[in-house]
Amino acid sequence: MKSLTHISELQEGSVADAPASACAARTRAQDYYELTKPRMNFLVVITTMVGFYLASAGPLDWPLLVSTLLGTLLTAAGASVLNQHAEREYDALMPRTRNRPLPAGRVEPGEALLFGVLLGIAGVACLALTVNLLTAMLGAFTLLSYVLVYTPMKRYSSLNTVVGAVPGAIPPVMGFTAATGALSPQALALFGILFFWQLPHFLAIAILYRRDYCAGGFKMLPCVDNEKLELTHRQILLNGAALIPVTLVPAMLRVAGPLYFTAAVLLGLAFFSFCVSCAISGERSDARKLFIASIIYLPVLLAVMMIDKL
Repeated sequence: MKSLTHISELQEGSVADAPASACAARTRAQDYYELTKPRMNFLVVITTMVGFYLASAGPLDWPLLVSTLLGTLLTAAGASVLNQHAEREYDALMPRTRNRPLPAGRVEPGEALLFGVLLGIAGVACLALTVNLLTAMLGAFTLLSYVLVYTPMKRYSSLNTVVGAVPGAIPPVMGFTAATGALSPQALALFGILFFWQLPHFLAIAILYRRDYCAGGFKMLPCVDNEKLELTHRQILLNGAALIPVTLVPAMLRVAGPLYFTAAVLLGLAFFSFCVSCAISGERSDARKLFIASIIYLPVLLAVMMIDKL
């Protein structure tokens, strides 16, 4: 009888432990998923797809597009994981990031390092084997410049935002090279749009999280600027203004037509008005409005470009 009772208790324990184990497995999977920064890399996938679509002369090569997006996504995810691995000690100092899987201790640094390296290798290999060597080289450059140049530079120079905008602007170029096998002025025009858009976008974020970045020891421009953030606001204005003529280049290169040209002018002026408001008022509320405007502006601009493709 005692044996039967013992067996019954073991069975009940197994049943009780099963949901807990399943919950722990789900949580661990969520932590690894979070390490890849899926929201940020969604933009990477979208811009890569835009480049591929604009470069395609005839019907879309769907298998090639899927391979391009998969390889690019894996490469970007690997860069995100390795970035968080390198910054885990500093993320622990900032309220905004201290609950991330690495600083919170939910994922071991060695595991994250291996995960990031495997993702990066898989992404570049996918591009090399199923797309073309040029696109794979661009993917490798994006990964290495993001992890080995931009990430450590955030600790030493406020120019990190400019440097980080380079790998951030390469995905649409990869879409172009995947479809055509070559670099082109049209691809570089998309690079320019993404490059200049990122600067007001990320400077608005840096204003909003200025205290966090300063606490973490990151040399973001608002952290080294004066109290009125005059240099930061000047950079927002300069890059917001430069974005307008840069967005007109695709129309001049006959990537898109007059509908896009008109939309680019109107959207550019509207976006620049948020830059001006942020610079004049110096209020965090206007920096937040600029940030929101930036995440609306880019997808609308790219959508019109795709609609009016020539």
